This record gives sequence, structure tokens and C-alpha cells, in this order.
Amino acid sequence: MIAQYGFNATLTARPGMGDRLVDLLLTGLDEGSPGASEHCVVYLVSRSASAPDVVHVTEGWTSEEDHHRIFAGEAAQAIVTLIEGLLAKESQYTDYVPVRGKAAF
Repeated sequence: MIAQYGFNATLTARPGMGDRLVDLLLTGLDEGSPGASEHCVVYLVSRSASAPDVVHVTEGWTSEEDHHRIFAGEAAQAIVTLIEGLLAKESQYTDYVPVRGKAAF
């Protein structure tokens, strides 16, 4: 499948909570979670090299509608609620339309 919609989110955890934030975001790949959906074709969690409490999430979805539908679900909302409790400030989002690229892990 090809990503037709995506975004990058920058999340800043409360001091010392960066590890917990990363662990929680990675549960998004667990069976039944949003990142495990067939409609999520990119789910990448990264950390800032210079600020350990700053975490970046890059997601690519088959469509914006699929993303919104999946994120309206119970599993996604449970993760979002837990994430909100770890944040020092409001997350920053940049939406985009993927053109082309590569990811190999």
C-alpha cells in the first residue's frame, strides 16, 4: 500500500519522562493498536539526539479518512489519553502528502 496522507508530530515529555513516552508510543504497534492497522504504512518513533525528552513520530496512512477513523477508535484514544499525561506542552503537528521515499528496518 502507498501512503497518501501523513504527518510528523513533535512531543515534549515532562523532564525525565522521555523513555516512558517512547515506550508508550511504541505500544501503538501492538496488535489491535493504530500502528498495526493495515492502513498505517509508516509508524516511526524517533528521539532528539540533543534533548532526550523530545520525541518525534512520523506516520503515513493510506488516506486521511482512514487515519481519522482509526484514531477515533477506543485503542487509539486510550493511548492518546496516557500520552497527554506525560507531556510538558502541546504537541506540534505537520501534515503532509508523501511523494516518494524509502524505509528499511
